[in-house]
Amino acid sequence: MTANSTTSARGDRIPWAALAGIIATVSVFALAQGLTYPLLSFILERQGTTPALIGLSAAMTPLGFILSSPLIPALVRRVGGGRLAILCSMLAALSLIAIAWTQQVWAWMPLRFLLGFFANPLYVISETWLMAITPAARRGRILGLYSSIVSAGFALGPLSLGMVGTQGWPPFMVGIVAFLLCGLIVLAVVPRLPKTSHEGEATSVGGFVALAPLLLFAVFAAAAFEQILLSLFAVYGAAFGSTEERIASLITCYIAGNAGLQILLGRVAEKAGSRRTMLVCALASLAGCLLLPAALNSWLVWPFVFVWGGFAFGIYTMALIQLGERFTGQILIAGNAAFAFGWGVGGMVGAPATGLAMQLIGYQGMPLSLGLLCGVLAVFLLVEKRRGNDTRT
Repeated sequence: MTANSTTSARGDRIPWAALAGIIATVSVFALAQGLTYPLLSFILERQGTTPALIGLSAAMTPLGFILSSPLIPALVRRVGGGRLAILCSMLAALSLIAIAWTQQVWAWMPLRFLLGFFANPLYVISETWLMAITPAARRGRILGLYSSIVSAGFALGPLSLGMVGTQGWPPFMVGIVAFLLCGLIVLAVVPRLPKTSHEGEATSVGGFVALAPLLLFAVFAAAAFEQILLSLFAVYGAAFGSTEERIASLITCYIAGNAGLQILLGRVAEKAGSRRTMLVCALASLAGCLLLPAALNSWLVWPFVFVWGGFAFGIYTMALIQLGERFTGQILIAGNAAFAFGWGVGGMVGAPATGLAMQLIGYQGMPLSLGLLCGVLAVFLLVEKRRGNDTRT
């Protein structure tokens, strides 16, 4: 670390320029990522591609996240965090240029994999930097702010298609420019960013799994929850007579809750503790799953979905806070890479498994699957809490 960042991490001072640079980098990147999913799906649908093939194509990006994650700790040690982040932003831009150039589903399979492969290190490195410069006393608020801005970036991606359309090069140029801008922001602020810490023993992603399995399950559950709801809520709502416009508005309200409540939950975590707050988030999300059928056709569904979205994404925010509280140095880098791995697995597994459940037991398979995730997480958290109490007695 630099002297400035060390002071900030140990005291109450915050290097605001570095903080703004990190958050700007990831938020712009999130906008580009949020744009590519619906854009490529719209194009494939116009080409007459089957829904199963569209889904398989979309799965290539999280597969890139999964397979790149184990490589990141070693790459950071060898190349350096700043250089790797700049390089990956350039390679992600080139991947999107190639996608725009080819416009063919089978060519897109490896290219979308590369897009996820190159995007993942940017998230891992940025979150590691953020935790390194954030003082412990303000970790909840700042990581809550980070989660809110990233969620807003993902939401702005699809909204930008309303301005530039989905035809030709213009929508792709939005994403390409966003990727290149990420690299320029990192280049501008890298002198103020903490140097990659080499303290502690080098740890792999697999080694981190043994250190914090419950944290990784929380990340898996949060990712699966989000992908299930975004992918299958339209099917669930249509079964109960909701129009496409109403369902789209409810999903937007859910995402707004993702973004809008994280700072508040981060503040609660500072006062009550991140583990206790994660348990509250899991139980509140479980309650939302149970209440959804009754609330769906009521006017109360709007505030209900907003709050539900905030608590559901709060599980991931609390996991980030705990990661920063418990680990530093090379273990922190491995932990962030493991989080990316867990997020990718949750994103790939959740929606197909829930779709199968809906085929087998009907449309209530969606809230039941979501509730199962939250319930299992809550049980694990309560068991861990009881073990902690037993250890102290």
